[in-house]
Amino acid sequence: MTRVLPPLVSERLTDGALGVASICTAHPMVIEAALLQGVETGRRVLIEATCNQVNQEGGYTGMTPSAFRGFVESIADRVGFDRSRLILGGDHLGPNPWKHLPAEEAMQRATVMIASYARAGFSKLHLDASMACVGDAAALPDEVIAARAAELAAAAEAAGAAAPVYIIGTEVPVPGGAQHALDTLSVTRPRAALETIEAHRRAFKARRLEDAFERAIGVVVQPGVEFASADVVAYRPDEARDLVASLAQMPSFVFEAHSTDYQPAAALDALVRDGFAILKVGPWLTFALREAFYGLDAVAQALRPAPPEESLPAAMEALMLSEPENWRRYYDGDADQLRFQRHFSFSDRIRYYWTRPPARAAVDRLFARLGDRVIPEPLISQYLGALLPAVADGSLIARPRNLAIAAVRRVLDLYQRACLG
Repeated sequence: MTRVLPPLVSERLTDGALGVASICTAHPMVIEAALLQGVETGRRVLIEATCNQVNQEGGYTGMTPSAFRGFVESIADRVGFDRSRLILGGDHLGPNPWKHLPAEEAMQRATVMIASYARAGFSKLHLDASMACVGDAAALPDEVIAARAAELAAAAEAAGAAAPVYIIGTEVPVPGGAQHALDTLSVTRPRAALETIEAHRRAFKARRLEDAFERAIGVVVQPGVEFASADVVAYRPDEARDLVASLAQMPSFVFEAHSTDYQPAAALDALVRDGFAILKVGPWLTFALREAFYGLDAVAQALRPAPPEESLPAAMEALMLSEPENWRRYYDGDADQLRFQRHFSFSDRIRYYWTRPPARAAVDRLFARLGDRVIPEPLISQYLGALLPAVADGSLIARPRNLAIAAVRRVLDLYQRACLG
């Protein structure tokens, strides 16, 4: 039986639907695809930035929260998406970028960060103080995690922005996917989820933040989903039955599921139906975009052959080899296995390179080489086969940029259908 969502969740996030996809990316074409979907459906769009990606020091994107907001809004304006329909969220907001520092200093920087998110109008904030800093025990007690989360909430509340909603909880898959082969996963125990909520309730009360806790609407749990470099563990409703049943004891909360990338459509449907109303997706979207880019590169080669060293994959290989810090710790194996993972891993570590100047230049060369021509259907069938039905029925004009956006939209549409029920 489908659960009726708490009113605040429906009002602030889902627009009355059963769930919402949280688009976790900073890639402009992925954001454009998500906002174009919003234009067509008339629904709100939730886009989230992570603490490592966007913070007061710039993160790995070089953007502060206010700059990220401006970046997303500029795309919204270009595609005709109403800014008032945009929801911005902050993910894993806490001391993680500074966990190499003593806890007091790391938390001081984290409070500055979350305040800057709040001031920039990010209205959905995930409080995550689960990581150990210098001087901490390896595994922090729930009370310490909750106390630090309340400290973060206090900073967000004091920022003076419109009252945000909060996500609590830390029992999440490894960000960006697991680093080893997978078979099964342990689902969060119902008692653990309930204890997380109660620990945070007490910590918020200790800081006289009861009103803020009323806006805590989601708890992050592990429903039994994950992906690794070449593996995906799909959601199994029977294994999460007890966790799902525990929602009856937390009527003002929904579950937030991380790492839902690459889940089958039926699994996404089941997650939403079972109360995982917020579905995080990120690497799958840039993976789909990379597939489209590489497919278009093969199309270009078929239409007008060029030396192999001028291909997009060759340019990305050279870039990743010259700057290995974003993949080296995450992939292992011999030379052939590493090369395979650099380009085709579900973890999609290649996504960290698309905004680098050499990658942007290589993509620009590819699109310049193809121009605005309509790609012949036999080449769509050969290299971009998943898009052929839409091309054949006339709903998709097979120009290069359209095809790249459509590849991302295919993934987003799976989430849209699951969330609408």
